[in-house]
Amino acid sequence: QVQLVESGGGLVQAGGSLRLSCAASGSIFRLNDMGWYRQAPGKQRELVATVTSSGITNYADSVKGRFTISRDNAKNSVYLQMNSLKPEDTAVYYCRGSVVGGSGYERPYWGQGTQVTVSS
Repeated sequence: QVQLVESGGGLVQAGGSLRLSCAASGSIFRLNDMGWYRQAPGKQRELVATVTSSGITNYADSVKGRFTISRDNAKNSVYLQMNSLKPEDTAVYYCRGSVVGGSGYERPYWGQGTQVTVSS
């Protein structure tokens, strides 16, 4: 089994910063794309940022220039540095990893989510 565990959420004032972390553990042969998604109340889950195993990143337009995704392959971890936070960034943030297990098959795994609340 594979587990993704997030940490780092919390309450912050508009303009502030937070850093989210996500660590994957378990039966991992290879960890491919990793990413962060978020879901606000009453809205669908949306992509925030992704990073490939070679470090190529992709961001939602709404967070470009404010958020930075990074990963540490040796630690099977991905991070999201969030700066200049806005109230509209308030959501539950989920970590996602594409994992190749011992069977050779790739499938996505999700973390349990961490709440980020930005007050105005």
